[in-house]
Amino acid sequence: MARAAVSVSDPPARRALAAHLLAVADDEFLLGHRHAEWTGFGPDIESDVALSSIAQEEMGHARLFYQQVLALGGRGEGEVDALAYGRPPAEFRNAVLVERPNDDWGFSILRLVLYDLADEVRLGVWAQSSIEVIPDLARTLSREEKYHRLYGEAWLARLAEATPESRGRVQAALDAVWPEARGLFELVEGEGELVDAGLVTEPAAAQAARWEARVRALLQPLDLRLPDVPPSLGGRAGRHSPDLTALLEEMTSVWRSDPGATW
Repeated sequence: MARAAVSVSDPPARRALAAHLLAVADDEFLLGHRHAEWTGFGPDIESDVALSSIAQEEMGHARLFYQQVLALGGRGEGEVDALAYGRPPAEFRNAVLVERPNDDWGFSILRLVLYDLADEVRLGVWAQSSIEVIPDLARTLSREEKYHRLYGEAWLARLAEATPESRGRVQAALDAVWPEARGLFELVEGEGELVDAGLVTEPAAAQAARWEARVRALLQPLDLRLPDVPPSLGGRAGRHSPDLTALLEEMTSVWRSDPGATW
């Protein structure tokens, strides 16, 4: 689904906006691929279908954001595949959390919940922006992301409430994942320009605080707690784990076999 391009005339603001949209697109793109890896391997057929559908939607959302990044740089929609598949790992701006392998079902569900709660906050801020097209796009995607979040929350409650052992495994996953989850709100270069210009209504630190409050409210009835640990950052600046290199090698192999082809 193609959409009209954003319109921002100030060059620094255009660069800052492109950087922010690229970070969102990379998050959606890579998490979609990680979700897709569960196809055929989920705990039941309903979960296979549900997570496969979520994966498809996340990658569709990534494409919409990539289109806007290209438009801000004066490039055409036909370069989306090159932008998505043709960059080296250091040029990706995703949070490290989304590049991590799936591990077990509990880890993947926990990551889905933490990410979609963050996405709810992030899209809510974009929905209040004065930038042409972006608010409408954010509101449209929010309607789809809501069902991703509800699906993940239902599974998280199911895992946390099943047995003491199951709850313990979810808590262990939460302890391990929380530092990188906090990287979802790592500062993206140029945020100051967007906030000063009124193009973004709330800085990342304030968004992170609202997100963490929502996470705590969700976890408390499940007898789960957030560990008191510092954030693990770097993804927004292009510092990634070897997991991203391995993932890109696998997911771009077909495109790299003939970059000029139309798939």
